Amino acid sequence: MPYFCVHAFDHPGRLADRQRLRDAHRARLRLHDHPVVVRIGGPLTDDNGAMIGSLLVIEAANRGDVAQFLAGDPYAEAGLYRELTVTRFNWGLGLPEAAHG
Repeated sequence: MPYFCVHAFDHPGRLADRQRLRDAHRARLRLHDHPVVVRIGGPLTDDNGAMIGSLLVIEAANRGDVAQFLAGDPYAEAGLYRELTVTRFNWGLGLPEAAHG
């Protein structure tokens, strides 16, 4: 299955919202009631370590499945993101299957 890299940047001044929604967001990433698998995820930070967005690597059959999954994310539902991009990703170095093969 293909991989997709998601870069999501928060609207300025929304750190309190990110922190309030973080547990629900993280729980959603670990659920398996959708047709995608989140392989890597974590917050993007500024140079001072403050969270400013999210980075995800998602395995999915197609971009539509990724979009549907992201639409149900608590951060997205709350309008936290000012910019969200989904880019097809050809995983090379550190491919998960290589570590388990």
